[in-house]
Amino acid sequence: MIRSSAATHVAEHSALIMAPAADVYELVAAVRGWPDVFGPTVHAEVLEETERHQLLRIWAFANGRVRNWTSRRSLDPATRTVTFRQVVTAPPVASMGGEWRIMETADGCRVTLLHDYRATDDDPEALRLIETAVDTNSTTELRALKATAERFADFTQSRFTFCTHQDISGTRQDVFDFLARADAWPSRLPHVARVQLREDEPGVQHLTMDTYSPDGSEHTTSSVRLCFPERGLIVYKQTTPPPVMAGHTGRWVVESVQDERRVPMVRAVSWHTVVLDMDGVRGVLGPTTKLAEAGSMIRRSLDANSSATLLRAKQYVEQSG
Repeated sequence: MIRSSAATHVAEHSALIMAPAADVYELVAAVRGWPDVFGPTVHAEVLEETERHQLLRIWAFANGRVRNWTSRRSLDPATRTVTFRQVVTAPPVASMGGEWRIMETADGCRVTLLHDYRATDDDPEALRLIETAVDTNSTTELRALKATAERFADFTQSRFTFCTHQDISGTRQDVFDFLARADAWPSRLPHVARVQLREDEPGVQHLTMDTYSPDGSEHTTSSVRLCFPERGLIVYKQTTPPPVMAGHTGRWVVESVQDERRVPMVRAVSWHTVVLDMDGVRGVLGPTTKLAEAGSMIRRSLDANSSATLLRAKQYVEQSG
């Protein structure tokens, strides 16, 4: 439901969720995990945090493009409400705020997501874009929240994080550039068959890639990547993960370290967070496949590709230097 008063417009979306209100509130409050729950959210960082207040920066899809903004949030676990207000907006938004309300019902809870917003210069076309984004993302987020909360135990058990690293004798910038130049990977990485890379704006990459698994099978995945060269950081989210995964996010971190001889080195770390799709797992790997077995197989596959990428980065940078 959307209504307006002068230049301020208000939207309200709600959903009934057959899950404990406490579980739903936990998913809303834990913003660092949003990329694993909410489809539109690519990445979220907590810049400042106290027990009840947060300053966040969020990157998310809006009308097909990745936007980012900075928000302040106030959390009230007693009333299970989370209020938010953007302090740095992304055009064409002039202002945006709202509230999550989670109310217990006899068989679960009702979640209401409120927004109030204004368009830059009250432009009608800008307002239409904002309305579409708010409506689409709110509907998508509530649907995802319902699906995740109603299988909360399965979700927590099927999500896992791991990493692998490689120490490299070279500059931080050279290692970062190897990882950021994914368009050159088919000629540099044996497990990459094809890459299609689009960069709508500096630092935001849309990547479609064909890769070979250890068993020789070929898989196509699509991801969005956010590149922060000054931080030696690339974060990504697969927008079309393989059928065995409900979600896959990760990051490449390049940092300066010293070895045991106190020689300056660069350490490149590949992090993965995976949420298994057990229906997909059983369809691909067999109906008797267990959660732990599927997790081990997927971890080995991802770890093999990451290790191969990091080894090639080491060889490339050290030989070039």
